[in-house]
Amino acid sequence: MSIRMLRTLIAVDDHGTFSAAADAVFVTHAAVSQQMKALEAEWGVTLFDRSRRTPQLTPVGRAMVAKARKVVAEYDALVPSVLGDDGLSGELLLGAVPTTLTGLVPLTVSALRKAWPDLRVRLQGGLTNALLREVERGLIDAAIVSRPGHVPEGHVWHEVAVEDLVLLAAVDTESDDVLELLRSQPFIRFSRDAVVGATIEAWLQDRKITVTEVMELEGLEAISSMVLCNMGVAIAPRRSVHTMRPLPLKRLSLGPDAPKRHLGVIARADSLKTRAIDELVLRLRGAVAVGELTPETARLRDVV
Repeated sequence: MSIRMLRTLIAVDDHGTFSAAADAVFVTHAAVSQQMKALEAEWGVTLFDRSRRTPQLTPVGRAMVAKARKVVAEYDALVPSVLGDDGLSGELLLGAVPTTLTGLVPLTVSALRKAWPDLRVRLQGGLTNALLREVERGLIDAAIVSRPGHVPEGHVWHEVAVEDLVLLAAVDTESDDVLELLRSQPFIRFSRDAVVGATIEAWLQDRKITVTEVMELEGLEAISSMVLCNMGVAIAPRRSVHTMRPLPLKRLSLGPDAPKRHLGVIARADSLKTRAIDELVLRLRGAVAVGELTPETARLRDVV
């Protein structure tokens, strides 16, 4: 057995097929097949069900992949741990939901890089559920997401902000009555594939509010622009870090029982980037305390 073989086994799990794994680890399809057979022979177990056209990991195979991830992670951390690198150098692979990418994330990452110049942050946008899968599979170190209904076992959740959901309406809309607007105006829906979209849908259903849906979008900027052009009304988070010159819209409270979005960072409990993630969380909370992305706040040495 070698670390190289373990990396190949993990690549098969990540990419689904021997061919895709071969491309990921820069070997041939035949080499992947040979390495997997060698692992099965050495361990005396069946890693793959080969009765299907595309070999699938067996339950034992999936368990071995989980162990292999830990072994490879420990191996990758061997030299840094000896040299005293506590995770504040190298690369932090970070996912983030789109609504954070124009205010919260730039202010945070800028401060993080100023404090720890040897730490490089590589960003990846995506919706919460997709990013959760990326964290679980070890493809990214952490993600800034809406809190899911259930935090997966073996993961840690760091809450950063709680954002009220509000009704967005054009400024020349005559009424400020939320229920009237929802029932009378076209509704621009926040994607139900997003956790916040599911929260909005549950709130509407609980109150038996029937809306006339005209479109379903993922990005807050796109939704806000549609509302500005009188295409309808929408429900969206009141962002914890505002950008300069936000679009002129009515932002109407949904009342004392308004739904909220819990925004935070999720990571694997066994992550080797724990210190970097802690520093990230610290600066996220600092950015929320600042509350606005401007040239002045962007120049701050730190937002803690």
